[in-house]
Amino acid sequence: MNRLPLPLRLAANIGAGLVLAFLVLPILAVVPASFNKASFIALPPRAYSDIWYARFFADAEWRTSFMNSLEVALLATAMAVTLGTLAALGLRRIGGRLRTGLTGLFLAPMVVPVIVTAVAFYRSALDVNLNGTVLGMSLGHAMLALPFVVINVGIALRSVNENWLRAASGLGASPWRVFRTVTLPNIVPGIAGGAIFSFISSFDEVVISVFMAGYANKTLPVKIWELIRLEFTPVIAVAATLMIVLALVLLAVARISGRADEGRVR
Repeated sequence: MNRLPLPLRLAANIGAGLVLAFLVLPILAVVPASFNKASFIALPPRAYSDIWYARFFADAEWRTSFMNSLEVALLATAMAVTLGTLAALGLRRIGGRLRTGLTGLFLAPMVVPVIVTAVAFYRSALDVNLNGTVLGMSLGHAMLALPFVVINVGIALRSVNENWLRAASGLGASPWRVFRTVTLPNIVPGIAGGAIFSFISSFDEVVISVFMAGYANKTLPVKIWELIRLEFTPVIAVAATLMIVLALVLLAVARISGRADEGRVR
C-alpha cells in the first residue's frame, strides 16, 4: 500500500488537528469558566475558585435535576437496550427489501429532526397522560437512543457464525440455550457500546425533555436551558462540565471494554 509523502501527511495531520480544535475547544472552554471566582463568566478567568461547585451541590434544585437526569437516562437505556437488541436479532433473520425498510425505520430517529420527533411524541403522549412523567420522558429518550443499540448490536452480530448456531442446535440445545451460550457472549460488547451511547444521548437530551418535563422532574439540560435564559453564571458552566466529564468517563469505559474484548478474541 502506497503511503503519502511526509509533507502531505504533515499537512493532513495539521488540518485534522485544526478541525478538531475548532470543534472541541469551544466545548472545553466551559471547564475553566466553571472555576471562575467572579459571579459572571469570563474567559480566561481573572481568579480561580471552586465556589460554584460548592453552590451547585448545595442547591437542592440542581441536585434534583442531576438525579432526575440519571434516573431518566437509566430507564431510557434499559428500554433502548432491550428493544434495540431484539430488533437487531430480528433484522438478522430477515433479508431483502423488508430488512432494508425496517432498518430505515429503526434508524429514523437519527435522521428526522429532533424537534419534529419531540412535537409528534408530545402530542401522542397527551392521549395517554404521559406528559410530565419520568416514564414518558424515558420513552422519548429511548426512542432517540434506539438506533445506537440497533447499530452496535447489529455490528456485533456479524461476528456470530451461523455454523455455530447450527452446531449447537444439532447437539440438542434449545433456542434459548443457543442464544444464551453462543449468541449472547459474542454480542455483549455491542450491547455494552449501545448502552453507553444510549445513556449519554439520554443524559444530554434537551429537546424532548423540554416538551415532556414536569415541574418536579426537570432534567439537568432543562435546568440549564431555563437558567441560561435568565442569567449566565458559572454554576451553569459547572453543570456543563459535569456532563462533559460523565460523557468522557463513559466513552473511556467503552474504549477499555472494547480493547479487552479484542484481547479476549485474539
